[in-house]
Amino acid sequence: MTLSRVPGGARDGTPPDAFERAVRALRAVRLRPDVALTEVPAPARIAPHAVALAGDVLADGEELATGRFILLHDPAAPPEWGGTFRVVTYVRADLEAELGADPMLGQVGWSWLEDALGEHGALAAGVGGTVTRVLSEGYGALADRPPSVDVEVRASWTPLPAGGREPDAAGAPFDVGAHLLAWSVLLCSVAGLPPLPEGVSALPHPQR
Repeated sequence: MTLSRVPGGARDGTPPDAFERAVRALRAVRLRPDVALTEVPAPARIAPHAVALAGDVLADGEELATGRFILLHDPAAPPEWGGTFRVVTYVRADLEAELGADPMLGQVGWSWLEDALGEHGALAAGVGGTVTRVLSEGYGALADRPPSVDVEVRASWTPLPAGGREPDAAGAPFDVGAHLLAWSVLLCSVAGLPPLPEGVSALPHPQR
């Protein structure tokens, strides 16, 4: 994984040391080679300090899934966060059309996130989000295009250090790399490339 640095995301001057350490930790993470990660401009209105990463799962030059990982930092610790850091993410991929009728698709998509956080020891509080699926069918000049299902998982959470407490004002460290790795597992899962346990199959993707 190689990050290209893009400025942006801070609106009140020099970022605190805790945020700078977290950003350095993110840039030091190495993901599986089929995940292309790039640093992109972060949202400037959600928090005083933010860093955003765009990720794509690629196989034989084909994009199988895409997503964003955003780390927000507000020293004021907004009550809705329950801490000074917040992770905001989404992942999206196209799946085979018949999967759109599966009533368990949303639960499966959410379980991928929960399992990935647990697998990498990424302790988190206030985990919440949505799983959305959209069926696309072609008509007219596009009638020959096979139907497909677009699935998107959006989630956010407050990262916690090993002791189970949010970083204090002095910037007690938490394992931000574990949270990025967990997100990358979710990204690969929707792409159909998860590290699968025995007896579990990847979701099939449409032939493009």
